[in-house]
Amino acid sequence: MRLATAADRPRLIPLINAAFSIEKFLEGTRTDDERLSDAMQKGEILIAENAEGRLLGSIYMERRDPRRGYLGMLAVDPAQQGRGLGRRLMTAAENRFRAEGMESVEIIVLNMRPELPPLYQKFGYVEVGREDFKPSRTLKPGVEIHGVVMAKQL
Repeated sequence: MRLATAADRPRLIPLINAAFSIEKFLEGTRTDDERLSDAMQKGEILIAENAEGRLLGSIYMERRDPRRGYLGMLAVDPAQQGRGLGRRLMTAAENRFRAEGMESVEIIVLNMRPELPPLYQKFGYVEVGREDFKPSRTLKPGVEIHGVVMAKQL
């Protein structure tokens, strides 16, 4: 695992979009060069590659304040899902935050993805609130979405 650079963006975009293609309640793709570039200016992306340099997964990391981090956009190549890579990416990102002296980390999952809170609970996250969701993509008609905020003490 290593931190992504701007040169990785062309490989990251299709990986992230493939991992988030399940989100049929939003129109368009999860990310593009502009959105990913903006994200990488605010935070960092940790990537996992195999021995041949093939991109397998990624996770977004942002420092919200000196004691609290944020993780998002966890993406695992659909062909690699179910093999523990998502957990390893989460653990590696949490360890980076821990090494920097952060005390907690937050994630936000969408209410339209009910399978996610139980998964993150297994990683030690607990629901701490809800927040409005400001999508970067158009919502499909009739869809109402909010974010479920989950946190973990490091």
